[in-house]
Amino acid sequence: MDIRLTVNGTEHALSVDVRTTLLDALRERLELTGTKKGCDLGQCGACTVLMDGRRVLACFTLAVAAEGAAITTIEGLAGDDEPLHPMQQAFLENDAYQCGYCTPGQIMSAIACVQEGYAETDEQIREYMSGNLCRCAAYPKIVAAIRQARPLLENR
Repeated sequence: MDIRLTVNGTEHALSVDVRTTLLDALRERLELTGTKKGCDLGQCGACTVLMDGRRVLACFTLAVAAEGAAITTIEGLAGDDEPLHPMQQAFLENDAYQCGYCTPGQIMSAIACVQEGYAETDEQIREYMSGNLCRCAAYPKIVAAIRQARPLLENR
């Protein structure tokens, strides 16, 4: 099936099998490998991207279902000559990553957490972010990073 995906502000024409996931289209066809394939079962959150500003699991979203939506991946948050996105900067400053594998999905979920209004308390943040697993257990630092970035994102 021929589709058009708008990813990080750029439209891409692709011919895909109707069973192709958004994750596979991003990684294999568009070579945007920042979005990670963790469990491939929708249980770990490593593949989280934003679709029209809301978080989705790219391993559970068919590429054909994403046609017409604005997809944002970790690569789309800051360009080469731009400063880091406030959430990326907060993750760095709070050391909210260890091995780094889950970090792209964590950052994308964290942005949605703030944008969707679920970052008022640490409890809300922990509940919202519970779908993103971190084997290194950096959870307290992730919560701190979201708390730090929240005021900057609420004013965007």
